[in-house]
Amino acid sequence: MLNFNFMILITGSTGLVGSHLLAQLLADHPKIRATKRASSDLSSFRSILKQYYPDPEAMEARVEWVTANITDIPALEAVFEGITHVYHCAAYISFDPKNFHKLKKSNIEGTANIVNLCLKNGVNKLVHVSSIATLGEEPDGKAMDESSDWNPEAQNSVYAITKYGAEMEVWRGQQEGLSTAIVNPGVIIGPGDWNSGSCVIFKQAARGIPRYTSGSCGFVSVWDVVKAMRILMEGDIAAERYVLVAENWKYKRFIETICSALGAKPPKRSISKKSMLVLAWLDGLRATITGGKAQLHKDTVESLYTNSPFDGTKALSIPGFSYQDLDKAIKMTAAVYSSEVLAP
Repeated sequence: MLNFNFMILITGSTGLVGSHLLAQLLADHPKIRATKRASSDLSSFRSILKQYYPDPEAMEARVEWVTANITDIPALEAVFEGITHVYHCAAYISFDPKNFHKLKKSNIEGTANIVNLCLKNGVNKLVHVSSIATLGEEPDGKAMDESSDWNPEAQNSVYAITKYGAEMEVWRGQQEGLSTAIVNPGVIIGPGDWNSGSCVIFKQAARGIPRYTSGSCGFVSVWDVVKAMRILMEGDIAAERYVLVAENWKYKRFIETICSALGAKPPKRSISKKSMLVLAWLDGLRATITGGKAQLHKDTVESLYTNSPFDGTKALSIPGFSYQDLDKAIKMTAAVYSSEVLAP
């Protein structure tokens, strides 16, 4: 049965989480408003829609697309007309210190704009997508969870700094009367734009990844992230945040599992951190000389050799929530990649 009581707004609706969230919500809501940039490519969202529905065109007709940047207040004011619930998925992702101004503008100021307009328009609830990057590292290898306080003295990436700033804006909104909930996902696995995020790893694995790094991270499927967000939005939980990490895996295991699912050769040897830092320096030099964009940054290299675990068990207290098996999520994602990219 369609729910006419909610008028939903989704920001970042063409990203991995936003696209899957929008696709799922269309089954229950007659009309959903979704923001996109003027330069946004809808092809990835439309591919995701095909995974959910036999008639994707009819479902997309329920989407009220609005071209509006979250930093553009006048455009956003019109977007919020009649909105009752907001999923804030939009974010700028970069680990390049040169992009700090853009990161601050989008992630902190953009989130402040969303919070302010939620308050102004009497929005019932805001669910915000943050990141495990905002968690403070624990001593002695203890797993990081919701109680792991941000450490401003640590060597935080510019992305982490601005995502933490975004969380502070959401908590401000909570203090001013807005009902909020925050999710902090780990590395998100799921089919989407094969040229961005974790999807790139499936593309690289299909071509062959010769080396692996020694670090580990927390992983979660996009379906779990969407499930948690929907339950939090539709339930009574507020003023809470949840780390969404199904399991902590070594990157070696992660890559090997993807290669196995794709029928590709797994990496046989590791690559040292020193070698990766040299590659990052050379990549930066190339970008400087050519005027292009650096692809590998020092902060990224550091993360590939970090082994700090994450604890996502608090999320299991959300009524009706459980984690999907990571192996299954990888196989499902690999199957979509094979059908969309590798199939003749």
